[in-house]
Amino acid sequence: MEDKRLEATARLLEVMNTLRRECPWDREQTFESLRSNTIEETFELADAITDRNMEGIREELGDLLLHVVFYSKLGEEAGAFDFADVANALCDKLIYRHPHVYGDIHASTPDAVKENWEALKLRKKNRKSGTLGGVPRSLPAMVKAYRVGEKAAATGFDWQRKEDVWDKVKEEIAEVETEMRAGTATDLEAEFGDLFFALVNAARLYGVDPESALERTNKKFIRRFNYMEQQAENQGKMLHDMSLDEMERLWQEAKTEE
Repeated sequence: MEDKRLEATARLLEVMNTLRRECPWDREQTFESLRSNTIEETFELADAITDRNMEGIREELGDLLLHVVFYSKLGEEAGAFDFADVANALCDKLIYRHPHVYGDIHASTPDAVKENWEALKLRKKNRKSGTLGGVPRSLPAMVKAYRVGEKAAATGFDWQRKEDVWDKVKEEIAEVETEMRAGTATDLEAEFGDLFFALVNAARLYGVDPESALERTNKKFIRRFNYMEQQAENQGKMLHDMSLDEMERLWQEAKTEE
């Protein structure tokens, strides 16, 4: 099994060398030109994971691996690093951040491991930038909110009881309602942001990935809405020609079909 993995890795690196040397498109790529494609591939992997599509996950992992190899090749050509440097640096980091496996630190629960992981990251990497400095600026807002809350919690800045987060959620809802009555658009946006942040933290405390949860709801809504449109078309109608009561009946039908 180990030989098979090593052979596959060597084959991939050699294919990358050939493409970089002989393919006009691959020859002209840079770190900057690949960036948006890497982000797209990451989201395609996320879709496959959400759908629990194992074949899709395998394929999208391959696409992401291509990008890792491609960036490593660009680094090699620049004389900065190569694939071996990337892999070895990752191994060193994993060993350093798992002292409960490779050292004498005790961590018997996933939460203890996460707390120790964040503490080690802060000690080694983020002394200048602080606890939240390691959160990528380009993350989508919801994912960033989750990571910010998670990193802050690792320092002990969190609700002592997860149930207490609902007081904060209720407080933010009340502030949104107040701004809605005041009619100030900028302040209303700020209060909605505070409410979303509180809800993301509530999800975190209850072990729910808010991004995955919202995407599941997005897909559910799209599935039901598509059903409504199809049923309306079967009746020779369009949704905007139907009453709200008629659409609600189709919505309830869509729910029962699931």
